[in-house]
Amino acid sequence: MKSLSELQDFFEVGYLHYLPHLTIDCAIFGYQQGELKLLLVKNKIITDWCLPGGFIKREEKLDEAAGRISQERTGIKNLFLKQFKTFGDPGRNSYKKFDKEKFFKLTGIKIQANNWLLDHTVSIGFYAITDISNASPEADVMSSECAWFPINDLPELAFDHNEMVSEALLTMRIHLYHFPIGKSMLPEKFTLKEIHLFYETMIGKKLNPSNFPNKLISLGLLEKLNEKRSIGAHRSPTFYKFNTKVYDKALGEGLVLA
Repeated sequence: MKSLSELQDFFEVGYLHYLPHLTIDCAIFGYQQGELKLLLVKNKIITDWCLPGGFIKREEKLDEAAGRISQERTGIKNLFLKQFKTFGDPGRNSYKKFDKEKFFKLTGIKIQANNWLLDHTVSIGFYAITDISNASPEADVMSSECAWFPINDLPELAFDHNEMVSEALLTMRIHLYHFPIGKSMLPEKFTLKEIHLFYETMIGKKLNPSNFPNKLISLGLLEKLNEKRSIGAHRSPTFYKFNTKVYDKALGEGLVLA
């Protein structure tokens, strides 16, 4: 939502357009130059950082809602998305820092005790992965900032979002052994060293410098090019690219990289 009028309509009659009590939160991971980061938004009222999220439109599939929420925050369509866990502990969306008076001064909206947004909600967690250089983080009417944070230096998050991030990171790293995701993170042609660094960064541990790239080649995911990177007097590494046909099939059916 980009305007106060949209926000007011959402608070007053949003339940006509969105499913009450059910939300989606997205852990959007970004990769850039050997570093893994997470996209967070800072809420204007509670002034804490949290994951991008939102309610599900009545006519939307879950994947469509997650895609819409991710696109609104990154500007990128068709991100790689996977559902990882549902969160529904009692009181998970209650928050002591929420100030109704501050909210009224900021928005002009008075929240009644029976407002549909104050009831218990269950959240479905999705994670997404993108190349930071292609993303354009965007705040909205209820957030003051939208920014990337190194995965090893995150601020304390609101609600139960610290737990969400831990679960998302664990699931993403398990999925990396079954779904290739590097095509949108790396340039069209790359060296084995570059794809090795990418997987080490995403998985968060050291990988055998020869066995892992060779596994990708043996599965047909990588094609060797008749082109080398010129790096002066040193040995010039060979360029590779993804085999699009094999890659797309692996995204749909899965495989075993380990």
